[in-house]
Amino acid sequence: MLRFLTAAAIALALASTSSAFAPSHAVGSTTFHASSVVTSQGLNNKNDNNNGKKSSQLNMASSIDLKGKVAFIAGVADSTGYGWAIAKSLADAGATIIVGTWPPVLKIFQMSLKRGSFDEDSILSDGTSKMVIDKIYPLDAVFDTPEDVPEEILNNKRYAGLEGYTISEVAKAVEADYGKIDIVVHSLANGPEVTKPLLETSRKGYLAASSASAFSAVSLLQNFAPMMNEGGSFLSLTYIASEKVIPGYGGGMSSAKAQLESDTRVLAFEAGRKHNIRVNTISAGPLKSRAASAIGKEPGQKTFIEYAIDYAKSNAPLAQDLYSEDVGNASVFLCSPMSRSVTGTTLYVDNGLNCMGMAVNSKSFEGRDMV
Repeated sequence: MLRFLTAAAIALALASTSSAFAPSHAVGSTTFHASSVVTSQGLNNKNDNNNGKKSSQLNMASSIDLKGKVAFIAGVADSTGYGWAIAKSLADAGATIIVGTWPPVLKIFQMSLKRGSFDEDSILSDGTSKMVIDKIYPLDAVFDTPEDVPEEILNNKRYAGLEGYTISEVAKAVEADYGKIDIVVHSLANGPEVTKPLLETSRKGYLAASSASAFSAVSLLQNFAPMMNEGGSFLSLTYIASEKVIPGYGGGMSSAKAQLESDTRVLAFEAGRKHNIRVNTISAGPLKSRAASAIGKEPGQKTFIEYAIDYAKSNAPLAQDLYSEDVGNASVFLCSPMSRSVTGTTLYVDNGLNCMGMAVNSKSFEGRDMV
């Protein structure tokens, strides 16, 4: 169990795009999309002919129409993570998509888009149209102003030829290009010492995790809120380690996620009163990423993240696969007028794993039916 939790924690630390980590990747895809118009027929299960797995298709008696809305997603660098899934779901509802990408991978991301590497992953729910990223901005969210950028970054080859990538500069550029916007998504996290237990974490590593994973959200809202339309939405991504002990999720990352959730509540009040903006966060379950898949793989064994996914499926109330689109669709709700009265909330998208106090597949329960 400890080995599993340690592996899961390390893998999940890589789940969001950041200054060092790639976004998470779902174990598959689903036919459930929050398209711009949906009608209520209830919840139906059916087989997905594309991947042979059972998936769900939800029809609701409401329409989510985000046409004319502009959404900025911070933390998109490929098509495999939360940020991409959120962007795609928002695009499916009609929003204009602009993104912020970590400078060292910006050119690779742009070239991949140009070559059509993400075309298949860009197809929207109508089966023909594709998500269009209207503009990509270089963004390093650990820097608030140009004065914060150290010489080592200014002289770094991976930043060569780039400028205007601090949060304040990106906000000004977005305002110059689009005027008012409606949605800001924080899909960023980084813990350079995530593999270290908290007892072995340095002050530098702890503060780096807090800076990249928590204060970056505060700074984004500080800089973007003045240019957001009233009724706008700010959304971030968190993890259950904020409130439950996950051995192995170290380096101050659990503290950073707890900080992010606390800040969500405080910012919901402050931004709500000052700007009439809603602030929420999603706590997502384990999803498979390219980076996480490369961690701790031993000959003849599954990767650690695969153990994490199996554990979740074995112990969550809903014994089903979790897809990145599930997070994307929940995001559409939280970023739409349908949730106009929802703010300061941590929404769990994890098949209910968060509510469990025992591992029902534990050896301690062998011979007992726990269902």
